[in-house]
Amino acid sequence: MSTQPIRNLRSRRSGGHALYFAVSGLTVLAIFGLWWIASYFEWVNPLFLPSPTEVWSAFMDIVQNGYKGSTLIGHIEASMRRILIAMVLVFVTAVPLGIICGRSRIVRAIFDPIIEFYRPLPPLAYYSLLVLWFGIEDMSKIILLFLSGFAPMFIAVVYSVRRIPPDRTNGARSLGAKGFRLYAFVVFPSCLPDLLTGFRTAVGVTYATLVAAEMVAAISGIGWMSLDASKYLRSDIIYAVIIIMGIIAILIDSGIRLFIRRLSPWIEH
Repeated sequence: MSTQPIRNLRSRRSGGHALYFAVSGLTVLAIFGLWWIASYFEWVNPLFLPSPTEVWSAFMDIVQNGYKGSTLIGHIEASMRRILIAMVLVFVTAVPLGIICGRSRIVRAIFDPIIEFYRPLPPLAYYSLLVLWFGIEDMSKIILLFLSGFAPMFIAVVYSVRRIPPDRTNGARSLGAKGFRLYAFVVFPSCLPDLLTGFRTAVGVTYATLVAAEMVAAISGIGWMSLDASKYLRSDIIYAVIIIMGIIAILIDSGIRLFIRRLSPWIEH
């Protein structure tokens, strides 16, 4: 059997990937070029749009000297620790609860009103209550991040479980699968691709809530750095922190996408 068609397919895919990255790279260069031109000719007040050189200097100063008594790595570690703890809690609670709710309308009827009530609420709307209940330490911040990620994860799991063909579960039952074995070896693997995609969405929502979580009584974290710099009109630091946050978000999302492709390579991402 000739392998030429397979080679042609791989060649076309490689060419498509190269074109994609080339276009993305040119887009980024165009944005930075426009930014440099706008700041050089002062089309925008430098207070609102510092030059790339100023932002780079602010970044190097943070790298070398830290910010407000902590290193840049320390601030990043503080934020990532909060997100990691929150997402672990999201996974170990939303996944089993979502699977149960997806299989039982009665259980879903109990939790649906609660999830649908708080899901559209802005995080700052109830953060003050969390601070009153759990204090100003990391506990309130982690719970806020947990709540922001729980709803999209729960909804993704419920939706995925309800999409499982009845013939699949009925066939497993006819072969003797029931109880925990049915959930562990049939239901969970069937919804795993959608579950991981929902986890990716939940991480994105949680990361976007990070600044809100670090607004109250925080002295560390990359979200707090941006807010603190705004008090002193240090737009160069604000831009540097935003770029750092964006790069971290891209790295996290890329890692999750790679993990999804490894577990479900038959799905396009």
